[in-house]
Amino acid sequence: MSTETRIDTGTDELLCVVRDRVAIITLNRPEVRNALSDTLTPALRSMIKTCGEDPNIHALLITGAGSAFCAGGNVKGMGAHRDQNKVAMSFDEKVADLQERQRLLTGALVSVRKPTIAALPGPAVGAGLAIAMACDIRIAAQSAFVATGYLRVGLSGDYGIAWLLTRLIGTARARELMFTAERVDAARAETIGLVNRVVPDDRLQDEAFALARSLAEGPTLALRYMKDNLDEALAFDFPTARDHEAERLVRLTTTSDHREAVQAFIDKRKPVFRGK
Repeated sequence: MSTETRIDTGTDELLCVVRDRVAIITLNRPEVRNALSDTLTPALRSMIKTCGEDPNIHALLITGAGSAFCAGGNVKGMGAHRDQNKVAMSFDEKVADLQERQRLLTGALVSVRKPTIAALPGPAVGAGLAIAMACDIRIAAQSAFVATGYLRVGLSGDYGIAWLLTRLIGTARARELMFTAERVDAARAETIGLVNRVVPDDRLQDEAFALARSLAEGPTLALRYMKDNLDEALAFDFPTARDHEAERLVRLTTTSDHREAVQAFIDKRKPVFRGK
């Protein structure tokens, strides 16, 4: 029987439990489709950092409470209810503030060297879509949809959404989704590569956790190096990426996890990895 450990996030707007070495991080504002807030967002940034650095956590699963993943920013807070402290900032201060918030959220999520999964029970819009795309794998419920959304509020995008979209689905489709802000249902999102899997609504959390747990049971160093290799495939030329790949593989041949995997293969049993 799995045991579950609750982590204090500092707010009820974000929940986090650890089960079978998987951190399940739940955006918990279902009454507003888990829209980001001045309380939720800092807590999420903190949990990404905490769970990403905890050696006892081997995978992160991010999801939303109720029937949504995340509706993005608080649109009402963009109007008359705008934070007056931010209104008083200079242009340069506002830019620096947003850049720092982005770096500590989607920037930090992309940088986590453990498998990360987004489970979408419903809409992922705007910054919510960017958070989902910053994860390694996305699993969506059949009733879910995604949308960039920025066009509808006269904005151009943040949290790296253009970069993430372009690398996931290519330039033409990224421009289409940014320029139109259309809703893309789960089936089409899977077809164009925006989500990896679509599952029945009532199976979403079980399917997502099963995948996260299987990854958490894997060889952590090998998974970390795989992420490094995959990231470099977007940044370096083929010879450089290939050479780095070779160096990492040779390093892994000296690990206990590699020796355990080989022995388990010979013994026809499931390997038990220890991250060494």
